[in-house]
Amino acid sequence: MSLEEYERHFDSLNSELGGGSVVSERSGSGTFNGEEEKLHYIPIRILGRGAFGEATLYRRTEDNSLVVWKEVDLKSLTEKESRDVMNEISILSMLEHNNIIAYFNHFMDNKSLFIELEYCNGGNLYDKINQQKGQLFSEEVVIWYLYQIASAVSHIHKAGILHRDIKTLNIFLTKTDLIKLGDYGLAKKLDSEFSMAETCVGTPYYMSPELCQGAKYNFKSDIWAMGCVIFEVLTLKRTFDATNPLNLCVKIVQGNWTMEVNSDVYSSALIKLVYDCLDQDPANRPTTEQVLDQPFISCCRQELDDRVALLNSAMKKPKLSTVSDTSVAVVTTRSREVYFWGGGKYTPQKMDMFKGGSCPQHVCAGESHFAVVTVEKELYTWANVQGGAKMVGQLGHGDQASYRQPKKVEKLQGKAIRQVACGADFTACITDEDQMYMFGSDYYGCIGVEGELGTEILEPVLLEFFEERPVRQVSCGDNHVVVLLQSGEIYSWGCGEYGRLGLECEDDFSSPMQVEIPKGAAISSVSCGSDGTFFLTEAGKVLACGNNEFNKLGLNQGISGLKNHPGEVFQNVLYATTLTVAKQLSRFKIHAIAPGKTHTAAIDGRGRLITFGCNNYGQLGVKDFKKHQGVQVLVGPFGGKILTKVSCGDGFTIVATEDNQIFAWGNGGNGRLGMPADKRFGSEVCPAMPRPIFGSLHHVPDLSCRGWHTIIIMEKVLNSKTIRSNSSGLSIGVGQEASATFVEMDIEPGSETECRDRGLGGTLEDNREECLLETPMMSAANQTGDSSCPLWLRKELEDAEFIPMPEDCDLPTPDQLASFSKSVTLPYGELKELKAAAAAVGSRNCLSTKRMTSGKVNGLEETNICSKGDPVRCCRASTEVAQLRETVARQEKRIQTLEKKIDEQRKENERLWAAVNRSALQETGCDNNGNHRSDRTPGEGAGFTHHGSRFAGASV
Repeated sequence: MSLEEYERHFDSLNSELGGGSVVSERSGSGTFNGEEEKLHYIPIRILGRGAFGEATLYRRTEDNSLVVWKEVDLKSLTEKESRDVMNEISILSMLEHNNIIAYFNHFMDNKSLFIELEYCNGGNLYDKINQQKGQLFSEEVVIWYLYQIASAVSHIHKAGILHRDIKTLNIFLTKTDLIKLGDYGLAKKLDSEFSMAETCVGTPYYMSPELCQGAKYNFKSDIWAMGCVIFEVLTLKRTFDATNPLNLCVKIVQGNWTMEVNSDVYSSALIKLVYDCLDQDPANRPTTEQVLDQPFISCCRQELDDRVALLNSAMKKPKLSTVSDTSVAVVTTRSREVYFWGGGKYTPQKMDMFKGGSCPQHVCAGESHFAVVTVEKELYTWANVQGGAKMVGQLGHGDQASYRQPKKVEKLQGKAIRQVACGADFTACITDEDQMYMFGSDYYGCIGVEGELGTEILEPVLLEFFEERPVRQVSCGDNHVVVLLQSGEIYSWGCGEYGRLGLECEDDFSSPMQVEIPKGAAISSVSCGSDGTFFLTEAGKVLACGNNEFNKLGLNQGISGLKNHPGEVFQNVLYATTLTVAKQLSRFKIHAIAPGKTHTAAIDGRGRLITFGCNNYGQLGVKDFKKHQGVQVLVGPFGGKILTKVSCGDGFTIVATEDNQIFAWGNGGNGRLGMPADKRFGSEVCPAMPRPIFGSLHHVPDLSCRGWHTIIIMEKVLNSKTIRSNSSGLSIGVGQEASATFVEMDIEPGSETECRDRGLGGTLEDNREECLLETPMMSAANQTGDSSCPLWLRKELEDAEFIPMPEDCDLPTPDQLASFSKSVTLPYGELKELKAAAAAVGSRNCLSTKRMTSGKVNGLEETNICSKGDPVRCCRASTEVAQLRETVARQEKRIQTLEKKIDEQRKENERLWAAVNRSALQETGCDNNGNHRSDRTPGEGAGFTHHGSRFAGASV
């Protein structure tokens, strides 16, 4: 390769690594100069165990994709078994086919080997057959399976590889019935089509006659195993079955299969092909190409091939990155939980169901129901109703029952749900294949299905309109729906009052109608409010349509320069029926927007919060309840923190920051803010400034509010470890915690990879419900008995810190909250009160510390404790003293922080008041001392009379 060619090759690699989506973190320019490439993973649950180790499901955070790690305990392997494992990596790295499990990466340390593979979310063919419960597959489905299996086997045979372990357990499926052939630990590379192997390996039920007789075998042995698999699909029974291996071999050699294929259900051509594959003479068995050339396959082969390609392209796969000897995997264990509140529930309700494989990924709130999409793309719904309200099908369970606990939407079984959106009384969801399903009330035509009788759709129905129009995102208002397609087009339907559909009218539509987008605008997302819609462009600009009451769409335009009208005058826009620029947001680059019932909040590219609309409950967060015409930029209340998530409900706002804090403010009635009722918080409490909720630091992957309901995913990091490649000479080590508030893990060296004595040859699904992300309070049975939770992680979970409920949080007192709403004339009055409260707590703690150190612990003389020879109690007392000292130190640090903020706020207020006074004096024709200037006439410029000194005095 010439120097120019090398440089071009290097540049192309660099562009692949640097352009597009970010899939890894690099500490420099990449791995070409010896620097590490870090890939980050979060464990979800153990999938199963086999001959060499166990398979665990992980989420790769760079692209939010799911992958499987095969973990092999290298120390427990013989030399031959080690060669088999490395052989699988070698073979997987050579194979690339739509029906073969994809290989992404591998990591190795001194103890374990980790192979990163593609994940199939539909289980395996063995489970699929058992799920039929005696109901035979249709011939169309059998042909679909046969074509995919034969295509995969054909590909590996063309590569000169003999699989040697084809069985239903090693044939994996996605939720869309896409087949992937896996497990190549026993595979062997043959030099030519006529080469023969001699080692007797494989699973007994699928062994060919030549293997049973100890004769040499070749690719036709895989054809026999493939015939056994298809026979099993046709009959739902094993081809050969016996009570012991000897009898099994006899039946295989004699060709004595368990039963005949039902000729009334399946065609003679299909049955003959299966029996040809099970011919005793290997020479008479067809090749994979001959199988694919069968008339009943070749007539639709192009259609089948296109279907495979389409399903494969729709799968969420990891973006491939450069694999090198310096690759590093950072594994972070986390606890993720769902809480909801509001609608009469004053304290956040924890949903214990969402853990492990049901770990929450996406949440959404409706007027009276909730929806959660799990990490494995399953949809759960449940209700929180008041006043005898009834369900109208918005839960999708086929009835009108009000399920109070999350229940999986069974009708969507086999569909990989990517996103869900809730209206007032209906639900919409999108699959990984970009198809759309809806269910619930069709009163305004929101379900969008023509020809449906009645107004309640109790189970999910596919919107055929979008079958040829792939959907990127859906958003639901109270009574309307807006959809963004992958092509960039927008469709809306439902209630059209106030022009919320953007169709230049106020008519209702029961089927999707295309919305005209202004020329040059590329829409990146849509967000529906109760009676309006926002459209966010790729450039960060905002378009809106619908009801602009209280200026909640930001459509009012400011007009300045009018004579005798100080400041800026706003031209009110009542509503808009077409996509209209939100003029008051035009100077910002908006990153996310969240409409509420009467107000809206947005986050700009700098992570600042912008609010506008109604402020009756202080939901704008500006420390008062006054009407504000323009938009408000909130920076100070968050101490300059960068905001990542925001959602608005009926008169309240909730946000999450980048440093894992959660704030809420506005209408606290009926539990909207998650305030515990036993602390006398009621509907009269409306904090007009952001206040923290949940006393500990938590990351918020998703958040949703509607009406008086809130649902939130709260995530906490438990521990982190790093796995490096073997060439680096470094082994697994425990990393540092992500925050000072995280519990320090007491893990002994080497415990991270304990209990790895099972392997990967078979990948039978572990049917237990235990999971990697179980709650810290594990039962005694799980702590001592067999569990799918590895020992190193179980230790972390046992020692993990609870997510505190609000009762345990350091919340403001009712008096403090009352002062928030009353002290609208004191710019920093709240900070003064907080300082005083903190000082009081600090003084009490200091007094307690003096008492403790002077010899008393919980009322007992320290000398007496020691004199009785009880070192345990003495040690406990000293520990409590140390903890109390730490508490005092934290309080003092908090006081210093508050004092610093008070000083900064005071200086800022003095500067602002000085600027206001100067401006007022100039407008009234007075100098800085309040004296009338001769060069201006009284009242000139702003309509003020000559009372400059009185005005200034009142201001001060």
